[in-house]
Amino acid sequence: MAASVDIRPLLTQDETEWRRLWKAYLAFYETELPEEVYATTFARLTGGAPGEYRGLLAWVDGRPVGLAHYLFHRSCWHIDNICYLQDLYADPEIRGTGIGRALIEAVDERAKAEGAREVYWMTQEFNATARRLYDRLAEKTPFIVYQQNF
Repeated sequence: MAASVDIRPLLTQDETEWRRLWKAYLAFYETELPEEVYATTFARLTGGAPGEYRGLLAWVDGRPVGLAHYLFHRSCWHIDNICYLQDLYADPEIRGTGIGRALIEAVDERAKAEGAREVYWMTQEFNATARRLYDRLAEKTPFIVYQQNF
């Protein structure tokens, strides 16, 4: 684990560093988004509205080095909410020091506190580095994701 890691909720004053991290995350997936999406997403992450996405930042030695975005939602298969971990990112120079694991565990703690019965996430098949961590922390399901874009 990296020295003196602190994971805390995303605050409005974190926007510049959050953008730096999220843009790097999106670049990994060869994606760029319009400014409107950045502004709206950040407002949602920091707005605190019920049923809205939430954000965490991981800090090491006073510098943000990772992020997680997650959402609690209903499921037709359970009475309790479940938690979707949509985005997880650690700066490349800090990878392998436990930041990804610490962010997942922080989401797990919040899910348990909210009474959610599970946390789940997806990654692309080629994301071998992340999958090594995920294979140690969770069960890989047999589901395949289909998507329609409009």
